[in-house]
Order: sequence, then C-alpha cells, then structure tokens
Amino acid sequence: MPGSQPPMRRRLVVDYGLAKRAVLADLRTGALARDDACDAHPYLLRAARYHGEPTQTPCPVCGRVHLTHVTYVYGDELGRYAGRVKATAELAEMDREYGEFRVYVVEVCQSCAWNHLTVSYVLGRGEQRPER
Repeated sequence: MPGSQPPMRRRLVVDYGLAKRAVLADLRTGALARDDACDAHPYLLRAARYHGEPTQTPCPVCGRVHLTHVTYVYGDELGRYAGRVKATAELAEMDREYGEFRVYVVEVCQSCAWNHLTVSYVLGRGEQRPER
C-alpha cells in the first residue's frame, strides 16, 4: 500500500503468562492471599483509568470488569519520556524515531486492583543514535 509504514517488529519478547498462571493457581489454593495479588498501586490504577486501553478480557480474579492494559516505555534514548505511559498507537512513531527502547504491558483490574505484567518487548530501529 503506497505511503504505508512497515509494521513494528517486536524483538526480545518476554511473555509472563506462565508466571500469571502460577499466581492465579496460588490464589485458588489459598497459598496466596487475595490482598497480596490484588495490590495495584494507586498510581497504576490512576494510569489505567485515564491512560489505559480497555480489553475484552474479564478479570481473572473478580470477573466483574474487563482488564485494562497500561503500556510503559523505558530506554536510555527516551530521556524525560522514559517511564511514561504510552498508547499503543504512539508506539509506531516511537519505533521509527528511536534506536531502541523496551515496552512493558501491565494488565490492571480497576475493580479489585489485580495487576500483572503480561509482556515486555523491545522496539526501535535497532541502532543507537550517535552521541551528540
């Protein structure tokens, strides 16, 4: 398609699905208290409310609401933007602009405060910017 940008290429992808299943199994067996699993920091809950992206996945703990994804970006090149919440749509532009940065996606339940890191990956052109 003319004028279209190449798709983002995720690199060094880490899926935390096994860790999530282990935590949920511990919750079901009573080895982990619900308060210990549903302990989202107030800032994370606020980020989910105002900057998160809704999903169609029900909360695995309370089942009352759908989860929200909060996406954080980190990298040396990002400067003051490191550690900020970004929308998925913003990642494509960042992928073209920066050499390399890491993306972390956290799922959050705004009802019971469940939160878990779901995936992390690296984006960027694959090269570091020359020093200024």
